[in-house]
Parts: sequence; C-alpha cells; structure tokens
Amino acid sequence: MSHKIRIAQPHIDDSDIEYIVDILRRGLLAHGKIVEEFEREFSRYLGVQHVVAVSNGTIALELALRAHGVGLGDEVIVPSYTFIATSNTVVFTGAKPVFCDVEWDTFNIDPKCVESKISRRTKAIIPVHLFGHPADMDPILKVAKENNIVVIEDAAQAHGARYRGRVTGSLADSAAFSFYATKNIAMGEGGAVATGNSEVAEKIRLYRNHGQKERYIHVKLGGNYRITSIQAALGITQLRKLDELNRRRRKNAEYLNRYLGKLGWIETPVEKDWAYHVYHQYVVKVASDAPVSRDELYARLREAGVEAMIYYPLPLNMQPVYREMGIHDEKCCPTAMELSKRSLAIPVHPGLSIKDLEYIVEIFEKI
Repeated sequence: MSHKIRIAQPHIDDSDIEYIVDILRRGLLAHGKIVEEFEREFSRYLGVQHVVAVSNGTIALELALRAHGVGLGDEVIVPSYTFIATSNTVVFTGAKPVFCDVEWDTFNIDPKCVESKISRRTKAIIPVHLFGHPADMDPILKVAKENNIVVIEDAAQAHGARYRGRVTGSLADSAAFSFYATKNIAMGEGGAVATGNSEVAEKIRLYRNHGQKERYIHVKLGGNYRITSIQAALGITQLRKLDELNRRRRKNAEYLNRYLGKLGWIETPVEKDWAYHVYHQYVVKVASDAPVSRDELYARLREAGVEAMIYYPLPLNMQPVYREMGIHDEKCCPTAMELSKRSLAIPVHPGLSIKDLEYIVEIFEKI
C-alpha cells in the first residue's frame, strides 16, 4: 500500500506548539485567564455577546437546553440524520426528541418537516449544520418565533460556515460547538455555548463549575464541565488560522467536485447560493445504478489506503437504544433512511497534498 490518507488530520503547526509550551512553562494548567481569552476571541469571531467554554460538544448542547428551560415533559425537534449526541442531550434533560426528516441535497433538517412536527409540547428545535453546510435557518426561525420556541444551533461541525453572510453559531437563541480532535477547530476535546442571552450564559457558567456563585456556595445543580488552559491555548491558535484552513478545505472540495462530478455515478456535495460550506466532511452519494455499491466503494477505498467513513449507517429514529426506550419512529424519515445507505465521506482536510487528491480521484476513475 503506497498511500495512507486519513479521513481527518488535525492541523498542528509550530504556532500551536510554541503557545502551548509557553503556557506549560508559565504553569497555567487549570481553568483560568487563558480560557477567558479564548472565550473573548471566539465571541468576537462569531459576533455574539457570550461564549462559555465547556468540556465537550455534547455537554455544550445539554447545558444550552437546560439553561433555556428544557426539561421533563417537553419535546425537542431534531434531525434524524446526524450524530446521536444531538438527540441524547434532549433525553438527558428529561425531554423527548422528535425526529424530523432531512433534505436530500444538504443532509440538513427539512424546514417543512419541522413545521409539521410542532406540538403544544415543543420547547426547542435543534438544527444541525451537518458536515459544514449550514441548515436553512430563516424558515426555522420564523416558525419558532410564531410558536414561542427556542432554537439552538448544533454547530459542532460548522466552525466558520456562513448562512446568508452570517457566521453559524450567531443565528439563533444559542449555539453549541465541539472542539474534538477532528473538528475544524481542534482542541482534542472541548466545547462551547455561544449566546446573546446573558441569563443563559450565566446559568451555563454556574452549571460548568458545580453551581458555585462564590467559592463553596452552590446555587445550581452543576458539575465539573471546565476545560484546561492547555486546551484553550490550542483553541486560540486554531481559531486564528480557522479561515485559512477552511479555505484549504474548500479548495480541496473544489478539486474533488471537478473530477468526481464527471463520473456520472457519484453525487458530489452541494453548496447553496446562500451558504458558505466549510467541509468538515466531504460526503458523496453513490447512485443506485453505480458500478459498485456504497459499501463496496468504502471497502475499495480503504484497501487502497484511503480512509473513507460512513456517516451515518443508521438514522437516529432507528437506533436500538431509542427502540428500547419506546421513542423510535420507523416511518418518519425516508430521506434519512436512503442517505444512510448511499452516503460516504472521503478525505478533504487541509493536510491533503495534490498527490493525495489525484490518488483519490484515480481510484474512483478506475472503478
């Protein structure tokens, strides 16, 4: 095997390493002023009043739901085609996830489905900006306002993406981010809630630190959801080069679009005219009459040293854990079901060389 091309590769350079070494030499290990510096820089980037850094993206979403008052007896509308953290956080609050189908072209929640799923129990909607392409927010925000429903963006895969010129994470009542090792901003682990609501931000600051208003005086039921200064330092340096790394992702995607789009049996990712796609993942759809099935293509690529991935092989509405809990829905989401059988992610990260891209295209052309 002459090649080994990973599906994701954190872009760590000397600027990251030197800043972290400086933090270590200064003995700044725990949560402190470096975390606050990251929060300030990220809030300026997003154009929102508050950013509260927490331990990971799942916790960010759960705390955002709790801070907006979501709890027992409530319903929260979520897309059926995404990572399970989106719906699990709803369950953790005591509320019920209501699964919505998604759009074929963008993979994102279908606004028409959202409107049809609203009930008197609906407390919140969580649109996910999946794979780096923003969800169509205007119709979702409109129907939410008409029904007094909270909207919380799941922007875990969309750092720096834009919807009608506005950066994702600044579009709704609040937003949750993840900084896992594969994300466009990579801290290894970490997350954040972005919000313009000062009351929500204050609640999340309490939740992440055992509910302490002052030392050993606890006014909320919280936990330890802090990040370290080392993580925040990496977040600062990663944020400062985010736009450039996203441009590289887009350039790689343009190359793949140009050549894979000619094959006739591969549907390449779309970018709506109102969107700025940041390609957290580059996900193609394999035609039903393709010379190989999706699973065969997956195997061929991996045999050739290209780390393809299947996101996601089973929609949320069909997950066994939700069947066990009695909240699965086998018929709600036919588009998500079809996407789960036809979609395949291939590498697009900023570390790819032109030789890597040529090699990936060559495998497809041989097929």
